[in-house]
Amino acid sequence: MQFGLTFFPVFDPAERSAAEYFEEALRLAEKADALGMEHVQVVEHHGSGYGGYSPDPVVFLAAVAARTRRIRITTGAVVPAFDHPLRLAGALSMLDSLSGGRLDVGFGRAFLPAEFAAFGVSMDDSRARFTGGVELVRRLWAHEDVASDLPWAPFEPITLQPRPVQQPHPPIFVASTSSEETCAAAGRAGYHLQMVPTVAPTEKLQRMLAVYRTARAEAGHEGPGRVQLKYTCYLNDDEGTALADGARWERNYIEHMGRAVADWAHASSADYPGYEALVDKISRYDFARSLRDDKVLAGTPAQVGAQLRRIADAFGDDITVSLHVNPGMIGAEKADRALDLLHEEVIPALALEPAGA
Repeated sequence: MQFGLTFFPVFDPAERSAAEYFEEALRLAEKADALGMEHVQVVEHHGSGYGGYSPDPVVFLAAVAARTRRIRITTGAVVPAFDHPLRLAGALSMLDSLSGGRLDVGFGRAFLPAEFAAFGVSMDDSRARFTGGVELVRRLWAHEDVASDLPWAPFEPITLQPRPVQQPHPPIFVASTSSEETCAAAGRAGYHLQMVPTVAPTEKLQRMLAVYRTARAEAGHEGPGRVQLKYTCYLNDDEGTALADGARWERNYIEHMGRAVADWAHASSADYPGYEALVDKISRYDFARSLRDDKVLAGTPAQVGAQLRRIADAFGDDITVSLHVNPGMIGAEKADRALDLLHEEVIPALALEPAGA
């Protein structure tokens, strides 16, 4: 099991400045690099306290690349539906060059009606724009004289510059929260997978992972593929502090997410079956249940280590766990201490005890 660092800013501008947040995040990224963590990644969202401080992951990751030396930098994820494929491919290729070939690219479909409305994109076009956009970006990286016949982004043959350092292209990840269809398509294409375990029951996530690995193997791709699972982590020397922080900042996350998904109460799309139930599902969130089901990590090193062993049993010990240690405004001191405890106590204990023990 490998570990990375995720950033997902969830607060409003009146509560915290962008400059303060980014400086804290960059210091944590530097520390993750020094501790030998596998990656740093950041989400893309727009126009709200639910991730809105990160409208362009490429900009933040360029700063991370400048302040680190070996850690991989990961988009988790960029949204092709909201960007022109030629611009997106060029920006990501430039980032791969700036980082010395350390870029992993996660692509996502997005799911918030307000974001689609802001960009003037129909949610019913989401899957087509995602599939077409990812494939066109891949072709632009890997080939010369690439033309596009996509209705929303047609262009004559062009050779992308700069070329990515990693050839034929940077590793591609596909983000999926609940869709087995998306997982199967990612496997067939030979892409890697990003999953958010908080959204679906463990049994469904296991099915999604099995569908992905089966599709990948049947398509003849080598190896099981790289799989990242994202968890918010409240790791502290003191159990009471960790659980109190978890309850407080998970509620903060749910409140911001609830406002962000409110439009689903009167929206629907064939590309997002069942999403109309999001508002009700979020209103029923329970921190204690999520902790019990290992959807959120919280506690002392021994307690979080036990959760991670159960996660390895459920999904395999070859996964990469991407941890969000500075949610809301938990504070730089606690986030910094969480990384120390992970490195000094949790990871060494996991290495000594095999999965299934």
